[in-house]
Amino acid sequence: MKKKGVTRITVPDNLKSGVSKTCRYEPDVNPTYHEMAVHYGTVIVPARTNRPKDKAKVEAGVLVVERWILAALRNRTFFSLSDLNAAIDELLEILNNKPFKKLEGTRKSCFEAAEKKELLPLPINRYEYAEWKKVKAGIDYHVEVDGHYYSVPYQMRQKQLEARYTEKIVEIFYNNKRIASHLRSYAKGRHTTVKEHMPQSHREYAEWSPSRLIKWAENTGEHTAELVETIMSVREHPAQAYRSCLGILRLGKSYPPERMETACRRALIIKGYSYKSVSSILKTGLDKQRLRRNLPEAIIKHNNIRGRKYFLKTNNKEVPQC
Repeated sequence: MKKKGVTRITVPDNLKSGVSKTCRYEPDVNPTYHEMAVHYGTVIVPARTNRPKDKAKVEAGVLVVERWILAALRNRTFFSLSDLNAAIDELLEILNNKPFKKLEGTRKSCFEAAEKKELLPLPINRYEYAEWKKVKAGIDYHVEVDGHYYSVPYQMRQKQLEARYTEKIVEIFYNNKRIASHLRSYAKGRHTTVKEHMPQSHREYAEWSPSRLIKWAENTGEHTAELVETIMSVREHPAQAYRSCLGILRLGKSYPPERMETACRRALIIKGYSYKSVSSILKTGLDKQRLRRNLPEAIIKHNNIRGRKYFLKTNNKEVPQC
């Protein structure tokens, strides 16, 4: 059985996916890379830039693998990753058991004698890959992660935050303290909102349901109900739709149902799907005026306008229409 473990110190290159900012004394390690190192219990100590001798053994090992494994497989074709891994494993076993030319033993015997006992045990739980991203909460107290919007406490509006997201979970941090956690959604342009993150005024709107608003609008009339239903279907965010619909329904306290129905019918025809449109129609009395649709095309007569028939004649001879 192969021995599996973790080295106490890992010395990588200054790769961008591992080291965010190079420094001889205190390099900034990428948060995802650092989190992986913490999970496995190893320490990341990047080599100095342009100093390959800091890890000379690794550089030499890469050269050996290129010659004995990559070169041997360069003309072979594989149709699955498992087949490729099996071929690499077979050649790696041969390479590790190949005797040294100037030293006694093999790479495998040296590993078992000196390095095997120094490896740290693997963690019980598997490492779960996570990415980090700097985000900013908008005025609607939502942050964007991979095209989806997640809520944070409304007090965090306009603040710079950090998002950590895995395949299943999205976590939001402020000053290294987690302030929100959501199940990850892959629906682009949609919102995931926790009720507790909303201010009290917005929670009142959240308690309303589309069916409740439509049923209330039916008490006024079918055109009012149709307008309310249309507004909720065209608005992107439910809070915006609820607020607009409530405004329209509250106009019923100032105007009789007959005028409300006529105004909502006019708004549907002109596609004025908003509280402001209905309010304007009622205030200006447009609901009392007849709505003219399908107006006849205006005919303009002028001496300089020759008209269609002129171009159907050439030298007083009729020509066929194209």
